[in-house]
Amino acid sequence: MLTMKRTYHRRHALLAILAACVALPCASAAGAAAATGPELVIDGAGDGHGVGMSQYGALGYALHGVGYKEILAHYYTGTQIGQAPAGTLVRVLVGNTVQAVPLETYVEGVVSAEIPSGWPMAALEAQAVASRTYAITSHAGGTKFDVYSDTRSQMYLGVAAQTPQTNAAVAATAGQVVTYDGNPAITYFAASSGGRTEDVQDAFQGAAPEPWLRGVADPYDQGPLHRWRMTMSFATAAARLRGLVLGNFQGIEVLKRGASPRILSAYVLGSGGPTLVSGAELAARLGMYASWAYFGVRNGTSALPEPESSGPPASPARARPGRRPASPAPARAKRPPANQGGGTAAPAKGEAAAATTAGGTGAP
Repeated sequence: MLTMKRTYHRRHALLAILAACVALPCASAAGAAAATGPELVIDGAGDGHGVGMSQYGALGYALHGVGYKEILAHYYTGTQIGQAPAGTLVRVLVGNTVQAVPLETYVEGVVSAEIPSGWPMAALEAQAVASRTYAITSHAGGTKFDVYSDTRSQMYLGVAAQTPQTNAAVAATAGQVVTYDGNPAITYFAASSGGRTEDVQDAFQGAAPEPWLRGVADPYDQGPLHRWRMTMSFATAAARLRGLVLGNFQGIEVLKRGASPRILSAYVLGSGGPTLVSGAELAARLGMYASWAYFGVRNGTSALPEPESSGPPASPARARPGRRPASPAPARAKRPPANQGGGTAAPAKGEAAAATTAGGTGAP
């Protein structure tokens, strides 16, 4: 994830304001904000597409003594644990080379690349089973290869990712995969749900509903991006939304939300009229961590919420900025196979992003 990078940017901005206040005692931060014009304020929740297992939520369950099978059953509704075929090989695209890797060796190269090896054993075991299942259900390269070695599929670092703790988790769950109705069930996951996961058909445009990929409450998700806030000038927002703004940028109106409640559709408001946009594209364009977000406009010291046509916020309550709980090192999010493409997930971190970011995904 890019949490530290964004935090540093905020700190530098604050230092610049403080320096200006020292040089010009009569100037205030509020006055400076007013001089630059209106700002778009985004209050959001979660990091990634929000489908399937939340890595930080799994961490929370493990810290509360819940075993890996129960963790997986919570996030993948109605599933059981089955066994992968013996001798399974995973074809991994590493650079420009396809490597055929035994399934268990592959999973050993994934787990600590996805989550910190110091997390509780139940969280490591849940990740091992989810990663193993994803590997055997993925066809990212069609007949050429199964998975990418990066977040277009899931992170794979080979021997460099192996640790005694994660290898023990892989060994303890050897061959185990998540199944639904007797068949391996694709196991999407993301870094942080924000408190509730999302139905797959709402997160990924064009995806068919899947009974095991339904939104569920995620009470123990407390990652560093469980709640977040972004602020940008109208000029910056308009530049990022170039091609969607008719006339002068005036704000954003959310039209429809999913169960989580991530944004499904919205209007980009301009002086020349509104432009319809998906939540995934909106998150990608604005650089949001996830599409679970609410918008407001700040002029100087006054702030007003943007219009909302989606109805009252679903549970959990509307995301608000707050103290970020202390957490272990950030987890990376797994994305659906790139060959199922459609929408994309978030940019510099978030839902609907480019392949370089954690917590995002391409839509199936």
